[in-house]
Amino acid sequence: MNVERIFPEIANIEDAELRRKVARAWELAAEERGWSEEDLANIPFTLLIPTKKSLVEHTRRVTRMAMAIADARGDLNRDLLIAGALLHDVGKLLEYEKADDGVRKSEYGRRIRHPVSGAMLAEKVGLPLEVSHIIASHSREGEHVQRSPEAVVVHHCDFIDFHIEKGRCQ
Repeated sequence: MNVERIFPEIANIEDAELRRKVARAWELAAEERGWSEEDLANIPFTLLIPTKKSLVEHTRRVTRMAMAIADARGDLNRDLLIAGALLHDVGKLLEYEKADDGVRKSEYGRRIRHPVSGAMLAEKVGLPLEVSHIIASHSREGEHVQRSPEAVVVHHCDFIDFHIEKGRCQ
């Protein structure tokens, strides 16, 4: 799987080791559930609304929004922010599974939501705690912790994209 081709925003991570580990997290998630590069283009970013937007499109959009905010503010850790944005939904590769009619929630996903499984993947590949925190706290799980500034950005970018798409699907 060519993560750099799928997510060209990864090139904006200056730290080569961090960049390598972000790519490895996507590769590991895909390997664990047998997703191909082609499959990734067809996984919906959410099962909550009838969207045609893919997980890849959503992830790239959230990452670009987060980078724009980092550039506008100038006081955020841009590498950690980009890493967290690129990986915020990586756990969906474990939460979802292939079905005859597309994609559905897996048994694993019914028990462990993607923010938790994504954070576990990040830990498994040796990413810093700050990145695991962004992933783990980007959704409702984050209501129970104090989010870092970078996690706040990813959380809001994720929900901005979701709510815009939700409005278009109604």
